[in-house]
Amino acid sequence: MAVTSGQLPAFPENGPIQAVERVYVWELPVRISHWLVFFSIGVLSVTGWYIHSPFWISRGSGAFTMATMRFTHIVAGYVFLSAILLRVYWYFAGNYWASWRFYIPSEKQRWTTMGRMAKYYLFLRREPVRDVGHNALAGLAYTVIFIIMVWECFSGLVLYSQVRGPGLARALLGWAPRVVDIQYIRLFHFLGMFALLGFAIHHVYSAVLVSIEEGNGLIESMFSGYKFVLEYELQEREVRRHIILKKSLPSRIGRWLSERKRRQKPA
Repeated sequence: MAVTSGQLPAFPENGPIQAVERVYVWELPVRISHWLVFFSIGVLSVTGWYIHSPFWISRGSGAFTMATMRFTHIVAGYVFLSAILLRVYWYFAGNYWASWRFYIPSEKQRWTTMGRMAKYYLFLRREPVRDVGHNALAGLAYTVIFIIMVWECFSGLVLYSQVRGPGLARALLGWAPRVVDIQYIRLFHFLGMFALLGFAIHHVYSAVLVSIEEGNGLIESMFSGYKFVLEYELQEREVRRHIILKKSLPSRIGRWLSERKRRQKPA
């Protein structure tokens, strides 16, 4: 689809019926990291809560439930960390919809749609803002949650370094308890679990709601990668891509070199 204008197309709320296309939106690394985060948060929450306050005491001379919980927590923590690192890499290596630009509202149009989506969640607007990838409000929320996830990884490694003893973890993170008391690190690591659990509940609710409202296969897309997209949404994507490429550093350098070469060319 050719891009002939820098203006984003209007949302056709009352316009004619649009053609629908099946578009590959969520690439495999995005889906892998999504489900690894989902399952690891579940395991980390159960085991972490047990470590904080044991809710089940096993009987018998061979029972060592705490050791099992701690080992499971550590393994799940490394899975969680691996998923985060994979997603960070794919912010820059993935397709248009996996880009970091969908999480940090760097365009005026994203701020506008963020306000519209906030009105939708506050029951001040009947229709959600349609977007092929994450809408602006969801992207900003994911950014906040991602920061909490990074904190959970960092604080978890700090706590692990204290019980692991001398080694790489202690060498890299041993400074943290000297800056902030280890009890505060442990407390906010535990509170971060509740933030992630609260987000998970809202995430499931909003995903189901928007999937029903838009009818675009949002839930199914996290398994297949494909969404059903209206024609005007693809047109909007092309315009945005054109604007982003025009503003990118390589594009600006190329235009500067071309202008410099043009000026140096003899008349």
